[in-house]
Amino acid sequence: TPEAILPDKILVIAKTSAEDTNWVHDHFPDWQSAIYTVDDPAASLHTTTNKGREANAYLTYLIHHYSNLPSTMLFLHSHRNHDHGSRDAEPDLNLDFDNVATIRAFKTGFVQRAGYANLRCISGPGCPAEIQPFRPVEQSDPLRPQERAMASVWPKLFGNATAVPRVIATPCCAQFAVSRAQVEKRPKGDYERFLGWLEETPLDDYTSGRVFEYLWHVIFGREPV
Repeated sequence: TPEAILPDKILVIAKTSAEDTNWVHDHFPDWQSAIYTVDDPAASLHTTTNKGREANAYLTYLIHHYSNLPSTMLFLHSHRNHDHGSRDAEPDLNLDFDNVATIRAFKTGFVQRAGYANLRCISGPGCPAEIQPFRPVEQSDPLRPQERAMASVWPKLFGNATAVPRVIATPCCAQFAVSRAQVEKRPKGDYERFLGWLEETPLDDYTSGRVFEYLWHVIFGREPV
């Protein structure tokens, strides 16, 4: 019997044990899926630690599969319907914060040409200037701890070859597509360093995850703004 040929595309998803991801298999049997449970070490796919929100699962997947990545990867949250995903600026397109609609509307050819694409189709929050690492303390927002952390985190992740940007901006929410070719522009060791920092940083789960939320575009070859 010939071996089944796996689809050359995958949905990589982070979830807690309480979250339902049946929508993935119900709607997308034509995609591979890798669903990581962040709070259950007995799950078939799980992260080593429950820290850094979805970033931990995303990096774990890239490291474990670096040598056999599919051509197209979508990195997503576990919930089908939500208030921070992809909604096109044209309401009659009816994407309306639904990951099923987002995936169905997604064009694999686009990410093969572009390398990386944020799956949120409106720019805010995140643009035009969400993260300003050198914003005066008296002007900083206590609800934006990732901004206060960024100046010290940047060299730990990217070294000193590039200066800490004055502004980092990207649409929010850490749902994106990336091509294998774009992932491979960084060596596996980079992703291992990113995950090592995430697991070891004294920053809390929320802040460390939010740091990566505003850096995925940089990791995958885009300018900070």
